[in-house]
Amino acid sequence: MQTRDPITTPTASDVPVVSTGRTASVSRKTKETDVQVSLNLDGQGQCRAETGVPFLDHMLDQISSHGLIDLDVHATGDIHIDDHHTNEDVGITLGMALAKAVGDRKGITRFGHFVAPLDEALVQVSLDFSGRPHLSYGLQIPTQRVGTYDTQLVREFFVAVVNHAQITLHIRQLDGINSHHIIEATFKAFARAMRMALEIDPRRTNTIPSSKGVL
Repeated sequence: MQTRDPITTPTASDVPVVSTGRTASVSRKTKETDVQVSLNLDGQGQCRAETGVPFLDHMLDQISSHGLIDLDVHATGDIHIDDHHTNEDVGITLGMALAKAVGDRKGITRFGHFVAPLDEALVQVSLDFSGRPHLSYGLQIPTQRVGTYDTQLVREFFVAVVNHAQITLHIRQLDGINSHHIIEATFKAFARAMRMALEIDPRRTNTIPSSKGVL
């Protein structure tokens, strides 16, 4: 497979290749998928997502645009079977890249929250870059699919991100009847909450935001 600048050619499975400051590039290759993610936490919201799963590309663009994270994601996978492996492995690799880019978490605000409306849908997200992975998932998505995308994969994506970025994430649906609106509001709220959590606190520039002194 031909890789694309700025993503580094994979050298081994599950091994982050490049990390400088608040940027990172990660390559992850299995028998089912080949995923490359590059990101800049202090970006302008520029996104290039090519996963072979159009709705997932759309949601990655929401993370980038509303989180002001420059994001470059390229994935090939066994989508002739279904989207599950690609969806999950993109979440895993994105989580790994987030963890690498944020480093020891020194100086970050750490906590973030946002309530995003999208027409009739309203979704609340609260998160903590705690170093302890946990997902509390409260979406009630009324249809099995949005286009060709299996809506069960929304939870699987966030499970993968949470476990590999090592964050605590709570998602609550406050309102909504349209599946597309509910999911998109979730990704927008996640992006804005993450943006808040990853902002540098000028009063904590060189310290870990924890009474324990470590996250």
